[in-house]
Amino acid sequence: MQSLARPAYRQLARYVRHTERSLASFTVPATSILPRRRHYATSRRPLYDDGSARSAVINVLNNIASKREVQQYLAQFTSVSSQQFAVIKVGGAIMTDYLDELCASLRNLNQMGLFPVVIHGAGPQLNKMLEKAGVEPEYKEGIRITDGKTLGIARKLFLEENLKLVEALEAWGVRARPITSGVLMAQYKDKDVYKFVGEVNDVQTASVKAAIAEGYIPVLTCMAESVDGQVLNVNADKAAAELARALVPLKIVYLSEKGGIHDKETGKLIEAINLDEEYEGYMKKPWVIHGTRSKIRDIKTLLDDLPRSSSVAIIHPESLERELFTHSGAGTLIRRGTKLQQATSIADFDDLAKLKQTLVRDREGLDSKSVVDRYLESLKDREFRAYYDENFEALAIVLPPTEGKPPLAHLATLTMTRSAWLSNIADNVFQSLKRDFPKLAWTVKQDDENLTWFSEKADGSIARQGEVLFWYGIDSPEEVRELMSDFVQHGRQMFGDTNLESQLHRAAAAAQRIRSGAAKLQGMRQQATAYHTSALRPQLREPKQVEQRRGYATTNPNPPLGIKNSEKNYPAKVALIGARGYTGKALVELLDRHPNMDLCHVSSRELVGKKLENYKKKEIIYESLSPDDVRRMAEKKEIDCWVMALPNGVCKPFVDAINESGHKEAVIVDLSADYRFDSSWTYGLPELVQRNKIASATRISNPGCYATAAQLGIAPLLDYLAPQPAQPTVFGVSGYSGAGTKPSPKNDVNNLADNLIPYSLTDHIHEREISSQLGTEVAFIPHVAMWFAGIHHTISLPLAKSMASRDVRQLYQDRYDKEKLVKVSGESPLVKNISGKHGVEIGGFAVHSSGKRAVVNVTIDNLLKGAATQCLQNMNLALGYGEYEGIPL
Repeated sequence: MQSLARPAYRQLARYVRHTERSLASFTVPATSILPRRRHYATSRRPLYDDGSARSAVINVLNNIASKREVQQYLAQFTSVSSQQFAVIKVGGAIMTDYLDELCASLRNLNQMGLFPVVIHGAGPQLNKMLEKAGVEPEYKEGIRITDGKTLGIARKLFLEENLKLVEALEAWGVRARPITSGVLMAQYKDKDVYKFVGEVNDVQTASVKAAIAEGYIPVLTCMAESVDGQVLNVNADKAAAELARALVPLKIVYLSEKGGIHDKETGKLIEAINLDEEYEGYMKKPWVIHGTRSKIRDIKTLLDDLPRSSSVAIIHPESLERELFTHSGAGTLIRRGTKLQQATSIADFDDLAKLKQTLVRDREGLDSKSVVDRYLESLKDREFRAYYDENFEALAIVLPPTEGKPPLAHLATLTMTRSAWLSNIADNVFQSLKRDFPKLAWTVKQDDENLTWFSEKADGSIARQGEVLFWYGIDSPEEVRELMSDFVQHGRQMFGDTNLESQLHRAAAAAQRIRSGAAKLQGMRQQATAYHTSALRPQLREPKQVEQRRGYATTNPNPPLGIKNSEKNYPAKVALIGARGYTGKALVELLDRHPNMDLCHVSSRELVGKKLENYKKKEIIYESLSPDDVRRMAEKKEIDCWVMALPNGVCKPFVDAINESGHKEAVIVDLSADYRFDSSWTYGLPELVQRNKIASATRISNPGCYATAAQLGIAPLLDYLAPQPAQPTVFGVSGYSGAGTKPSPKNDVNNLADNLIPYSLTDHIHEREISSQLGTEVAFIPHVAMWFAGIHHTISLPLAKSMASRDVRQLYQDRYDKEKLVKVSGESPLVKNISGKHGVEIGGFAVHSSGKRAVVNVTIDNLLKGAATQCLQNMNLALGYGEYEGIPL
């Protein structure tokens, strides 16, 4: 049997060792590898190669949040044989509506040497076929009565759907084997009542294991056979469960278009069910009836027979990789879990010595035991609730809100062993916290390895001086602002002296000062009051040495929030220089939606004294700021981010003024072309430039609209282009808003009526920009048309080797699979559909009959992703916010 310890995993381990920043900052390079589909369909050599495995690994890394998760899954998946990886049940609706998403995820897994066992149903399709055949479906206790005619239609349908899935996988470069008999054995459920309906009583795994050994993903139907060879219809969920019992996989996945189980009382998705603790409670809920009740009961019966490490996930097909490779997962995760105990007084703990030992572990230092004693003594006089497992692998202590304060509880202590992090205990603890405390806040060191895990548990966060404050359950913007303001002004002192970590860290800091002899204790009295605590392990550091870090910013779709200058009041303060044009207006509207940016100044000579429209947060009056005004403001550090929305060749005096002010931490984003060719500035195209580079930059040149669309439309094929002098050609057409607000023939609607106007047919500045960024010569031919906003590119790409259109499309799907603002589809995108949208659409993917020339279509709104939206992406990254904060997705 093939082992999972394959080259892909060895690469994954190397990536982990050599990645200094969060794995979330690892981006897919433009050099994707083209799968050799025909080779897959005919050869028995291993499916993966170094290139395709690397591409698949990177796709998975985009889903994995931390090194801790990589370590766990490496340990798990290299310790089991291939068929023990996962059993995936695919519902009939998935086969109809989400086939491409399913195939893409299975391909990524397969290229890593993983062979999930797939079993599918076809319920919705069967209903339609029966209706067409004039057969009235009959049910008893929710089970379809299957007579001979129904069975004949079902058998034919299941074979067709099985072949459909196998052929779709083959088209995606995945070797798949249809297995339609000989695996599921069954007995009649009740022949007199249900007729040809069976219950699986045995699973023959030989053909499944043989398919995997030969490099194929097995694809099964939910049709079974009796001992005398009679075909029987069986429930797909129950068939998947019996298959899992026989194979004992790490994961059992039920793919559902609903994406999980929803609480019918609240309408919210249930993220996890820990059966050891919650099964009886769920069985008593009034809405857990019929199919839901049966599903939870059957899953419990299944997991009771499997190792505790096994779990069942009910998810949407788009979330398959995230579920299989991250703790946060997706949909509803059902597991046996770890039963947690609770305490509301010190006397509730049976073993006080073990409690003290748990609180001290990983925090050894001068006087730490005495600090723990004092901490426990303080808990005798106040209300608290503690959560812990039998072995004290995990311990959380929560202080409920005090009288007269906002109803916000405080997670005062959280300690986990390594095994608790690598198992589900940490998730169990937080699930209990969310159940018992609707509103909770806690703090974590900004360099903590589990930071992304905390971010996933939170609704929001803010970074300050190496600390991150997280919270959930706060809905009121006023409460959020108050909480942020308290944290920025007071740090952890906002929680008072109730945090064990605060006390331990002060003791450790004092010990460090004594050891180093850095200063006399009486001279350090004021500094010793500074709080630098952690909900996990404290770092020994002098208060005066704490770095004023820029905030947490990675490619994680929902990273913690931060601020550029931790001494400034939250949120970040923004000045917009040159707001008269269309782009400035679009950016103002985005900033108005942004919860964490404060637009303070808007400069426009033409509009001085007028009120800024479309900004509802507060009243702003246009002013005319000179470079000297900007210098004075920068010297006072009044602004965190300057946005230059000026015409080309105008913004240099303003940039020079900021540079001369000495405020080096201020971010400047320039929307003109003035600094796009300056190597000291960072080019801000997040989908193609490493996001951690943008996050660490203070001088960012925002790409041009034409150039953004053209680069995204060419980048995936860069390594497949024919050598020079052959070159890509971009035929671009823009709406007249791209010509600006200053009257000209290019924005004169009368001149544009029934017309298409070419201009700058050679040597356009965007031609130079595209060519310099991609590293290859590109011909660009711009035009302007009658519509207002939106750009359409038709890009002709000469190829070095013959390619098929589906292979070209696959390259683009791979390259932009995780990009929220890039949509790839087979159809050519229409410019009328992109106007007002914040992303880019790529499609068409035609290939000349010679196979040597591909044509790709790209659309983009020139005012949004072509300018303002992209500007906000860059601002978010550089200021430490989530990249898509304030951008409607």
